[in-house]
Amino acid sequence: MESKRHIHLGICPLSVVPVRHTPSQRSEMSSQLLFGETVEVLEEKGKQWCKIRASCDNFIGWVESNQLKAITPSEFERFNAHYAYSLELMQPVMGVDHFIPITMGARLPEFDGIRFRLGEVYYTFSGQAVVPGDFHPSADFILKLAKRYLNTPFLWGGRSPFGMDSPGLVQMVFQMAGFKVPREASAQIEIGDTIDFIENAQPGDLAFFENSQNRISHVGILMPDSKIIHCFGGVRIDKVDHYGIYDENRQVYSKRLRLIKRILPTIPRKNVLNEVPEVESSGVQAELF
Repeated sequence: MESKRHIHLGICPLSVVPVRHTPSQRSEMSSQLLFGETVEVLEEKGKQWCKIRASCDNFIGWVESNQLKAITPSEFERFNAHYAYSLELMQPVMGVDHFIPITMGARLPEFDGIRFRLGEVYYTFSGQAVVPGDFHPSADFILKLAKRYLNTPFLWGGRSPFGMDSPGLVQMVFQMAGFKVPREASAQIEIGDTIDFIENAQPGDLAFFENSQNRISHVGILMPDSKIIHCFGGVRIDKVDHYGIYDENRQVYSKRLRLIKRILPTIPRKNVLNEVPEVESSGVQAELF
């Protein structure tokens, strides 16, 4: 794409692209675009910067113009209606004469099970992928996705296996399961149904935590046996109770519990946090591991 060309609608043609708070390479990275995600361009600053709104979560920020590929309104509509998510931590897609490495959560526009298209170029993808809406997501599937990110290092604004923050983990996992989740924990807490007591929580529920100023600063996904998977230093599994997250290595509470929300359907059982969720017998969910 030539830098002089004005972009109105675009798609991310690279593995991971930083979304910054202001139009400067020195500016804080507030989020990321992954390969195949589409954007609306709200404003252009010179030839180098575009202010964008990401289609996946309506997040607004600045990206470099040469890290976007312009697409037509019809392509924008098709790419947002028909796509699959890569389930591979890292997998190259093959064009005619080049490869592009893509990460877990990347979108494959108009994927037919073997190939997808980006502009005039067709790419082949041989890894595992999932099409949103093709299955009924379960807590088992959610937790299997989340555990694929284990040991991903913490990165403020990150959304990829090379670095992510706590709301980024939650967003990517639920997004691949077919749920549209906001980018930031302070917005994620507004969705779903409130669970009054942690004893009534079930695997797959979201637990939100507050800082010393009583602001929502952290989020994680509840697991069976009173555990939680979250990103704190890196994606990890810790103990959790009515007070918060307990770090067994340091023998301290690292996060203070504020609220639990449920996005998945309720499991009609008692004490579900202490039970292992059933594994689906067919489809993508059974094949994930």
